[in-house]
Amino acid sequence: MTNLQWGIIGLGDIAHEFAESFNQTTSSLTACASRTLAKAEEFAKHYHLPKAYGSYKELLADEDISIIYVAVPNRQHHEHIVQALEAGKHVLCEKAITMNLAELQSVIELAEQKQLILAEAMTIFNMPLYQELHDLVASGRMGKLKMIQAPFGSYKDPDPTNRFFNPELAGGALLDIGTYAVSFARWFLTEQPEVVASTMVPFSTGVDEQSVTILQNKKNELATVSLTFQAKMPKKGIVAFENGYLTVEDYPRADKAELFFNDGTKEFIEAGFTGNAMNYEIENMVKIIRGERPNKSLFFTKDVIEILDQMQQKWQLNK
Repeated sequence: MTNLQWGIIGLGDIAHEFAESFNQTTSSLTACASRTLAKAEEFAKHYHLPKAYGSYKELLADEDISIIYVAVPNRQHHEHIVQALEAGKHVLCEKAITMNLAELQSVIELAEQKQLILAEAMTIFNMPLYQELHDLVASGRMGKLKMIQAPFGSYKDPDPTNRFFNPELAGGALLDIGTYAVSFARWFLTEQPEVVASTMVPFSTGVDEQSVTILQNKKNELATVSLTFQAKMPKKGIVAFENGYLTVEDYPRADKAELFFNDGTKEFIEAGFTGNAMNYEIENMVKIIRGERPNKSLFFTKDVIEILDQMQQKWQLNK
């Protein structure tokens, strides 16, 4: 199979990180697009890309491009996923992949209809450490899962006009850092949970500034998700089982975990490398397209978006 070529739509901070990180042998980053040609040309020059387009439509018309990385603001994801799929391109979209479950279901159906791959750029579903932990838990050594804690706190400048607090740009902690926390919890839960309780404190613009949520599934596995944009908290995930517990520091892009057993013994697991987080997403996307790996992450993505929907319903938000 020929080397697959990528194009980027949206050239904000995360697109710069994507381009900076890109280091593959089975695919190449060759094009970018912005609403202004000058910005696209500047980006292309900086990262040595051969093609720059002053409109997204022009990029999607490029027959050499097989995969589109969608890096526009959250509220625009659905629109640009649809356009890319309609143009016959596979799509890797930044998190949160869509604003709600209805949007996600519509693009999943379109991708299936077009026989194209759609995936979310969620590091937790791609980091090698999490596959190692999945296999460990599946072995039964830890016993039955009981409880998960997934905190994520970040201090953002309380400026109502920036994207973190701007409702027009789908601001708020949930669709930014909340996707990581819920994805961490869902990865370990053995089946989809329901939101049994959730409370939120809004910012002055109305978006969610901080929240605490309790999840529970039919196996009585519990998870708590704590989010804030106005206080730093350690991103330390804790997963408790009958025979012990595991901790994952800086869990969004983790490459290490510690195991603590009830008999007092400890173990250390290391897999992958934090600095390669985006490359794992890129590599796995190509493997899915080539039929070398199942698109398992989309199953988890759908569950996560459904949970985010339930949380917003509890808060009576219509994002």
